[in-house]
Amino acid sequence: MKTWALAILFSFTLAALAADEASAPAVPPQLHEAVNALDNAQVQSAIEILRANFLSADALDEDAQKRALLEGLAIRLAPGVSIVPAASESKPKGLLPFLAEIIDNQAGYIRPGALDADSLSQTDVALKNFTDKKMPATILDLRAVPAGSEFEVAADFARRFAPKGKILFTIQKPNAKQERILTSDMDPAFKGILIVLTDSDMLGAAEVLAATLRQNAGAMIIGAETVGAAVEYSDFPLGSDQLLRVAVSRVSVPEAGSLFPDGVKPDIAISLPSDIQGRLFELSREHGVSG
Repeated sequence: MKTWALAILFSFTLAALAADEASAPAVPPQLHEAVNALDNAQVQSAIEILRANFLSADALDEDAQKRALLEGLAIRLAPGVSIVPAASESKPKGLLPFLAEIIDNQAGYIRPGALDADSLSQTDVALKNFTDKKMPATILDLRAVPAGSEFEVAADFARRFAPKGKILFTIQKPNAKQERILTSDMDPAFKGILIVLTDSDMLGAAEVLAATLRQNAGAMIIGAETVGAAVEYSDFPLGSDQLLRVAVSRVSVPEAGSLFPDGVKPDIAISLPSDIQGRLFELSREHGVSG
């Protein structure tokens, strides 16, 4: 009970630093619901009324309608569709380094910084240290993991906690007859209490890791609901400097189902304003999490 209290108190202490953020959605919910309530004939009628009566004819010419259609589809299908610059950096800016420490001699803490081979290797070292020192709990902080679809590496991280033989998750295209099944093929490196920290900016492989750890390793998820972009994307050129990024396959976790587009809901909901969370992460570079 003492260890559970420590892990939960750790997250609630962070939450006490700020109130919940209020962020306006791209489309007012009332408008979204009203449009969905119309049948096909009513939709067509509404468009014809706009064409005949709206005060600015230029806003409803053929070009404007095509742009509005694309914009509306991108909004409705987000995060499955987006338009992004063609040039992209190999690593995101502000990537936090790997961090592992022991908090008050009661629980281990790991912040991967990225889901890659280097972080996985350092995680193995940290988990061995936690096990050798008989730490009853580990806090896995995924809030700093950048967006990405490194699902194979996410499965490698999950294998450090999930029992051997478990199906971690599957990846499937909508019209494909076969799906990729990723399983745990090793004994877990840590078998104690597991707490996973999430935030509202988390998307991609980190979402999958959080969901499969809850399903297969009994992890408690503390934080905010994630974006819901646990998909693989394909990029299609739009000229020389823009890409249409389209979700072409989705990830599903046994029993939990697809994580697109609803994301991962926490067991204990806590949110931090991004500026305060960023400041905490910067301070941890010098002082660690305990400091």
